[in-house]
Amino acid sequence: MRVIVVGGGLAGLTAANELVAGGADVLVLEARDRVGGRMHGIEVAEGDWVDAGAAYLGDRHTELLRLLAECGLKTVPTTMEGASRFALKSGEETRAGRFPPLSAVQLGEMFDLLAELADSVRTEAPWRTADAERLDSMTAAQWAEENLKPDAKLFFPLFLGEMMAADPADVSVLHMAFYLNSGGGIRFLNAFEGGAQAERVHGGAHQLCEHLAARLGDKVRLNEAVRAVHQDADGVTVVSDRGRERADRAVIALPPLLADSLDYQPALPARRSSSRTAPGCAVKLHLVYPGPVWREHGLSGWSVSADGPLLSTVDDSPWEGGVGVLTGFVTGREARTFAELPTADQRAAAVEQASRMFPGLPEPIGFHATDWINEEFSRGCYAALFGPGDWVANGPHLITPHQRVHWAGTETSTEFFGLMEGAIRSGLRAAAEVLPNTDTASLEESR
Repeated sequence: MRVIVVGGGLAGLTAANELVAGGADVLVLEARDRVGGRMHGIEVAEGDWVDAGAAYLGDRHTELLRLLAECGLKTVPTTMEGASRFALKSGEETRAGRFPPLSAVQLGEMFDLLAELADSVRTEAPWRTADAERLDSMTAAQWAEENLKPDAKLFFPLFLGEMMAADPADVSVLHMAFYLNSGGGIRFLNAFEGGAQAERVHGGAHQLCEHLAARLGDKVRLNEAVRAVHQDADGVTVVSDRGRERADRAVIALPPLLADSLDYQPALPARRSSSRTAPGCAVKLHLVYPGPVWREHGLSGWSVSADGPLLSTVDDSPWEGGVGVLTGFVTGREARTFAELPTADQRAAAVEQASRMFPGLPEPIGFHATDWINEEFSRGCYAALFGPGDWVANGPHLITPHQRVHWAGTETSTEFFGLMEGAIRSGLRAAAEVLPNTDTASLEESR
């Protein structure tokens, strides 16, 4: 059996490796000049790499941890020692821990309401959730306006930006609740120690995709954007910028917006995105300093600000020491505005804010901005944002094969949607669908 995998991100490479292990002849076509998709490494100093895309993981990410171990990649703790900085109402404040200087009662009520919503969702089929029509017709912004008190309303878009890279106006309540439940719940998703952000990959998470691609060798072809997938009774023809390839099956491991942009013959019976599906709104910044100067002042590098551009920051300095790296997240509505600025203006705005939040910072020796909103072959990051009506209308079609075409990608996983773990699980599922008389248990044995 010959299978073409479209997309050389984590989902596509996972599927390709499983297919090869199952005896298939595989070809991976990737539009970029690199593998990894929304996992992307940047060298900020000689030998020091940071993650411009997906970065963090926790102990529930079992398939990710298994793959890292197979590839000989280590993880290091995400350090959060020291005080945090906040700029939420008037001026900047320093506080121990990560809890913001807002009403604990109001934030507690918000988290209780969100947890109740998340627990109500059927993650395996969100569109079958009780009251799904109503929850999917309302935006998270509308929900917040109706249910939250002033301090919680102020914090809510910052929380949603950190969790989902979303403007509350872009996502339905059903999608918000599903995302939180799928990822392990609010407490796990939002936590460093013991949570989904407990560790990062030593040397950068992008290495995982490079290892998976190296296993495949010349079965991976770069700089080959796919434009069409045509089927007939005998197989599949995948049309790229460089020609045509014939196969028995195809796995499309692309985000829904990108996957829907391909020409399918016969046409898809139903789209997997809509005009309300939005790209994940994230621009990830890295400010590089001679060292992690903030630690000298007893600060952790963690900050939260109600005003942009950096809605949050975290210390991503190399584990062994050396340069200091302050990673900034520009998300939601703020990211759209920021992404349109010239690089010089982006740098000036980020440096100015970082200097206010962390007094005593020297001039950075490096600045890197990764704009995922306008990335042609990603259409946003962390993941697609499902708007009002998307789950009810499109959810049932997300993983349903279109004849010889199968789907992968973190958006097709009902477990850990939007995370690296979800991407891997989607690749395993797609491979199991394609291989004849093969189930997940037999794939485990083949490893």
